[in-house]
Amino acid sequence: MKDISLNALVADRTYRIVITADDESDVRGLLKIINDKILEFKSVYAGKDMQDFVSITLLWFISEYAQSQKEEKANPLMAERLKTICDRIQNKTIDLVQILNEERHEP
Repeated sequence: MKDISLNALVADRTYRIVITADDESDVRGLLKIINDKILEFKSVYAGKDMQDFVSITLLWFISEYAQSQKEEKANPLMAERLKTICDRIQNKTIDLVQILNEERHEP
């Protein structure tokens, strides 16, 4: 894969980074999210300096990441629970069909 240089603007500072060409759109998207959050926090928390806004944004980003990790770990557990419920429903449906068939054939 081809590496490219990118001027990444974060909180009014430019950082030259090297990324793969395939990652360019993802990195640009993340930079936009980060800068948008900095601006959002800047409008909410007046009287802070840029370092505070970067720190708040970092804390927000990490908390979002931690939440996504929790959800990712919970999904296999949810899938297993759903499978168990579906299996129970299927078994009860089979039992019900057997009972109805037996009642139909009784004299």
